[in-house]
Amino acid sequence: MKIQAVIAMTKLDSLIAELCPDGVEYKRIDEIVFNKFWLMPATPKFTDDGEIPYITSKNIGNGKINFEKVKRITMSDYKSISSNRPVITNDILVSMIGTLGEVACVDEAQLPFYGQNMYLLRLNTDIIEIGYFLHFFNSPKIKSFLIANKNQASQGYLKANHVDLLNVPVPPLPIQREIVRIMDNFTEFTEELTTELATELAARKKQYEYYRNDLLSFGADVPVVTLGDIAQYSQARINADELDTDNYVGVDNILPDKRGKTISNYVPESGMFARYDADDILVGNIRPYLKKIWLADITGGTNGDVLVVHPTSETILPKYLYYLLSSDLFFSYNVQNSKGAKMPRGSKDAIMRYMISVPSLDEQARIVSLLDRFDALTTDISSGLPAEIAARQKQYEYYRDKLLTFKEKTE
Repeated sequence: MKIQAVIAMTKLDSLIAELCPDGVEYKRIDEIVFNKFWLMPATPKFTDDGEIPYITSKNIGNGKINFEKVKRITMSDYKSISSNRPVITNDILVSMIGTLGEVACVDEAQLPFYGQNMYLLRLNTDIIEIGYFLHFFNSPKIKSFLIANKNQASQGYLKANHVDLLNVPVPPLPIQREIVRIMDNFTEFTEELTTELATELAARKKQYEYYRNDLLSFGADVPVVTLGDIAQYSQARINADELDTDNYVGVDNILPDKRGKTISNYVPESGMFARYDADDILVGNIRPYLKKIWLADITGGTNGDVLVVHPTSETILPKYLYYLLSSDLFFSYNVQNSKGAKMPRGSKDAIMRYMISVPSLDEQARIVSLLDRFDALTTDISSGLPAEIAARQKQYEYYRDKLLTFKEKTE
């Protein structure tokens, strides 16, 4: 891809030398639009059977409009509030409150819809390509400028002049189109690579889960007990003054999909909390389908949203028990026995009734050794995926900045 980028840049340099050798003219936003206005109607009445989606700035991100979980209004209300200022195909929407500076282009297939807390720009396509403008506006440089100039109210918002006074390099249209072609190709390549890596990771995880289930399946000659026979919920307590961002574990900083934990962005300042020690197993008890679990390697504390499973029997290795409880079989069982609709919780009693196979300690150690090796392989892939994506994104940002930086034409 780097060689292709160099070739593309060479072609672009030739176009610039031919069409604008003395530099590129910069224009303010208000000089490259036919029309611009706030979408800020009075909030209409929402209804479950409304035909028209009603979005806010929260629905704009990554250059797209997300219509999931939007509220809806009736067709008559839509016609009333949009009669003077309709949204049409190819309009540019800029989020001005909350998610600042996000931008999206309206696709004909998305209409009709309406919304608020956005600034609408209708570009003069005789002088600027829509795709070129989107690449320019999506650059970190522009977003940083807008965020730095936001109003300092609690939520933060932009004023129209923050956008209107932005200076946009406007090279001749053939150059803009070549930049769009290069950036679109690079974006497509990055997305394809991300999909390929994610598919590979999913396949490895599926293979790992099958291998784990096979290793943890035993014949009738292996004793089977309940979890409550070989473990209990921790009864120990720990004071808040012994906790920090590393050893305080809330349900929010246990990572989904069995990926361990991260540091906490909150640490309680007072009170007593459930204590955990090394080799205890912490299980997120809210929305068990998220599969949050961590094998502790330090001493710390947690709250009532996290269960601390403390092994009590010398017949079972803590790491072996962790592998049993981090299997999809356990989480399926936990989900089936959970209670609550919007925020389901696992049943503490049912969890302690979960059936556990207890082979000999030597066999447990052998299984742990095998699963550790397979887990390391999967973890390496999991770490490699975001690292590779981040590298591609960094490369993308480098070429975007290079493509959108021009010598300014002087009179």
